[in-house]
Amino acid sequence: MPNSRASHLTRRGILAAGGALGLGAALAACGGGDAKSGGDGDSDSGTAAAKSGPWSFEDDRGRTVKLGETPRNIVAFTGVAAALYDYGISVKGVFGPTRTPDGKPDVQAGDMDISKVTVLGNVWGQFNVEKCAALAPDVLISTVFDGAGTLWYVPEESKDKIAELAPGVGLSVYDRPLTEPLQRMWALAESLGADMKAAAVTEARKRFEAAAARLREAAKAKPGIKVMAGSASQELFYVSGSNLSIDLEYFKTLGVNLVEPPEKAKAEGGGWYESLSWENVDKYAADIIMMDDRTSALQPPDITEATWKKLPAVKAGQVISRSPEPILSYDKCTPLLTGLAEALEKAKKVS
Repeated sequence: MPNSRASHLTRRGILAAGGALGLGAALAACGGGDAKSGGDGDSDSGTAAAKSGPWSFEDDRGRTVKLGETPRNIVAFTGVAAALYDYGISVKGVFGPTRTPDGKPDVQAGDMDISKVTVLGNVWGQFNVEKCAALAPDVLISTVFDGAGTLWYVPEESKDKIAELAPGVGLSVYDRPLTEPLQRMWALAESLGADMKAAAVTEARKRFEAAAARLREAAKAKPGIKVMAGSASQELFYVSGSNLSIDLEYFKTLGVNLVEPPEKAKAEGGGWYESLSWENVDKYAADIIMMDDRTSALQPPDITEATWKKLPAVKAGQVISRSPEPILSYDKCTPLLTGLAEALEKAKKVS
């Protein structure tokens, strides 16, 4: 699940879910976080594409939103906003990891100019309802990491107030391969007026398909190379299984040999991941380790544990980054496939 930790799983634990996904999924399942004010910045002018007339869209929760006009004032989870941006659709407000402590764009903000959007909340549990109301949103869009239809990063405490401001649209990134939410984001962007025949858009999709073919070939050529998806905190190391995570489920369909913690071991992590103490970080043999790139996770250069440094994959320099919450545009997902393909092509059996 996303990386957002929850109360009984610990914020870092779920955040690690990303190990699996992150703080969020687990957190979302438990609810949690305070609706605190946060964020600033000037809002942009709304969608970049011009489209008028009645609008309707059925989301992945089976709920259809119908409006008299195509939404112009959009509020969205940061990762969703970043994907829409790649298709030429801009939003007015965002919530979720948007800027780092030093003011730079968070990895989940993609290519957006974060100075041109109003940040309603930058961390888990933070959502400024008053600022959102001032934007007069037509629609609020987020991802969904559970079967209950919980909108990601919308605080449990203020979800009812937020729902009164604008109808919600949820795109599921739960228990399905990456290609499905990519297609759904494509459909959403098209409904909002994006030009899906633009050269930049169609070429990005072709690059994604080529990268997928390359990864399939790399996996076929190196069937014995074991790949482990991990996420780190100061206290624990999280190992994700392919089930539930959209990127890992897709990699598995392409033939990537992934480390798979047993279901019983993942129970504490809601089925997303297994938590390991740093003393047991060598529990699974791995030749390549993919590490959570979200700012909520401890990054490899900052891991000081001796047990980590002794891992064969670490010693061999076979550690790459992973995006447990991919920005759902073909442009942003292509590097995820290319990076893993390159790692497999160069990898040596070290486990």
